[in-house]
Amino acid sequence: MNEENKPFNDVIDHFNKITGNATNPANAKISKLPKPLKFIGFFMIAFFSVAFILIMLLSLLK
Repeated sequence: MNEENKPFNDVIDHFNKITGNATNPANAKISKLPKPLKFIGFFMIAFFSVAFILIMLLSLLK
């Protein structure tokens, strides 16, 4: 383990292992998630994006 990814102390290391936190943000990739979770995530992002655009358009038309 290089100096950049080294935990602050043993408690932090234990917490990261128990909760499943990635020690490096590069390790947390969406392509490694199961397909149902990816689809739910993409659906939520698309839904909120479309809802935001519709709200902006409807507020301009009033």
